Amino acid sequence: MSPAQHLHGDPARGADVVVVGEALMDIVVTSAGTVEHPGGSPANVAHGLGRLGVATALLTSIGCDPRGAAIQQHLGSAGVELLPGSKGSGRTATATATLASDGSAHYDFDIRWDLPGTAPATLPKILHTGSIATFLAPGAAAVRGLLEQAHQRCVVTYDPNIRPALLGSHSEARMIFEELIPFTEVVKLSDEDAHWLYPRQPLEQISRHILGLGAGLVAITRGADGSMLTTRDARVLVPPVTATVADTIGAGDSYMSALIYGLLLRGAGGLAPSVLEALGRMASKAAAITVGRPGAQPPTLDELQSDAADRQPAHQ
Repeated sequence: MSPAQHLHGDPARGADVVVVGEALMDIVVTSAGTVEHPGGSPANVAHGLGRLGVATALLTSIGCDPRGAAIQQHLGSAGVELLPGSKGSGRTATATATLASDGSAHYDFDIRWDLPGTAPATLPKILHTGSIATFLAPGAAAVRGLLEQAHQRCVVTYDPNIRPALLGSHSEARMIFEELIPFTEVVKLSDEDAHWLYPRQPLEQISRHILGLGAGLVAITRGADGSMLTTRDARVLVPPVTATVADTIGAGDSYMSALIYGLLLRGAGGLAPSVLEALGRMASKAAAITVGRPGAQPPTLDELQSDAADRQPAHQ
């Protein structure tokens, strides 16, 4: 598997990857002032895929307001198609990130999530979802229904991207998470996500549990300790890539985008250990590039291929 391949979808067939989930405006508050960036984990993943040359479409819910227009323009700059029904009459959601001196972020959300009734006209090679869209009613039920219909006909990837402030009880959130796993092939979590869902359990045990629920691959990012990719047959530990951290916004989403890109390229290798290592290294490199600059700015394909990006992430 080589990242040198540039992927373009057949316009007659539709996108190679369809992402389903929220798009919102990140309002970043620092000691220097306030800046707005288009964001939302699924939208970030879609944007990251577009910058890697993957034919990508997003099914989301944004308002017909200036923030919604800015998000659509941002996605369009990466070649991401906004699927029909994604623009509604309500206001565009926001997430306010207050940054500490070390670059870590605390979030407050203003979001309502309701998935449009329009499903993708054709199934892609990979369907990705995650984050708020899979937990917040009423849209979460529609996301689950879409995964139930699609999972036997395309690869489904899932990143829960846990936001405790938006979830109900811990037991309810874990139930929602676990009920989606049988409809997925690849689950990606941060170590913080994993330990929130399964307190005091080692990451190896958490990975085995998620595999037991039906996933084929569990990828857990571990910040400065790199990442761990686990299947039923193998576990690969991928070392971190050092980076000067501007902030951590979008780093995990860049990891997810590059992981999906790698899955599209894996060919006949399946999920052999060598494939897992290549997937993890590519995804870690993407996250490293992203943490080195402010906001959710994922790498282009040229940047991902560049040997100069030998700076791997302190955060993923």
